[in-house]
Amino acid sequence: MDSDRKSTVSSFYGARKSSIDALNQDYPPQPTGSGGRRDDTSSFFSPDRSSMDPLNGPRLASAGYNQGSFFHAGREEPLKGGRDEENHSPEADAWDVYADFNNAGPRYSSAFGIGQTQAAYTQLPPATSMKSEPQENDGKVEMVTVPALGPEWGKEEMHQVTKAGKRERKQEASKAFWKSWNRGERGLCGHYFTRKVLVFFMFGLCCAIGIILAFTIPRVPSFSFNGGTPLVNATGSWATAVPTIFAPSVANFSFPAFASLQADTTSNFLPLKFNSLHATVFDLDTNRQVGTGDFAKFTLPAKVFPDIMLPLNFTYFATNSSDQTYQNWYNACKNKGLFADGKRPSLKFRLVLDISIFGLPSSHSTSAQVTDADCPVELSLNAP
Repeated sequence: MDSDRKSTVSSFYGARKSSIDALNQDYPPQPTGSGGRRDDTSSFFSPDRSSMDPLNGPRLASAGYNQGSFFHAGREEPLKGGRDEENHSPEADAWDVYADFNNAGPRYSSAFGIGQTQAAYTQLPPATSMKSEPQENDGKVEMVTVPALGPEWGKEEMHQVTKAGKRERKQEASKAFWKSWNRGERGLCGHYFTRKVLVFFMFGLCCAIGIILAFTIPRVPSFSFNGGTPLVNATGSWATAVPTIFAPSVANFSFPAFASLQADTTSNFLPLKFNSLHATVFDLDTNRQVGTGDFAKFTLPAKVFPDIMLPLNFTYFATNSSDQTYQNWYNACKNKGLFADGKRPSLKFRLVLDISIFGLPSSHSTSAQVTDADCPVELSLNAP
């Protein structure tokens, strides 16, 4: 690269040249005039200037300024010698502008004794980001790694990836969640169901559940006997289901009957569904069981006093005819003609009901007793 080539790049590189450096610049001799002080900053003070009268004076191309009015800044030609940059191929003139600053190539500047050993710029071959290693016979490539500066994982980080660490983080997150919820900072579902909202919601839910249960929970009804006829003679299929027998020789009796009951369902708002109704009859004087009865599934209306005809099977076995329980029921069922006043002795018994109602978790029991009931069976006059 000759001096003319260097001059096309920058005025700083190449042979001796004018410079704006105050230490290296060669000042040209200034002409001295015989007249007084002359100001070069403007041609206005030139004594030989033409008249600037636009009407009478000559028309000048200058507006009153000349080249001496400006500070001399070196050469005036373009840096690249006036070449057409669009048509100029960069491969023909590969000039690296960073060569003086990145220490990656030859320097253009010869200032301070730098780059004087290089006669011209030599373009460096294109650099590659990876260094190719010679392959061995087996075709494997050795990877060059950077030496480790220290352990990649700390002790705390190694603990966090274990099951115990994950469990601890989960517990901490759960504690932080409930603590923030307890403070009212967040809800159970994002911004919803905060503690205050949940309290009001649960209160309203409990009130609603209480109101619903008050109307839907069934109440156990009360039962009472019909005062006129507590026991009614059996009819229909039930009359033949149990034989009517009174045998003093073997001291036993059996006969069918209906218990005339009345239920009280005024405390219920919905109809009552009975799963089962089991009855047990006990003699009131001896407390011996003398009869049983069962009723299948049935339904009673609410807010009324429905009548129930409960089928009973009166059956008793004694060891001899002198048994007190047998005598009480045998005498009460004799023929009325055997008594002077026509009145038979009354039956005295207690009825125990075991009730199973749909909607209640357990069964309930209730009882009723009668002291003046007539026997529904009347024996013949010639009965033993």
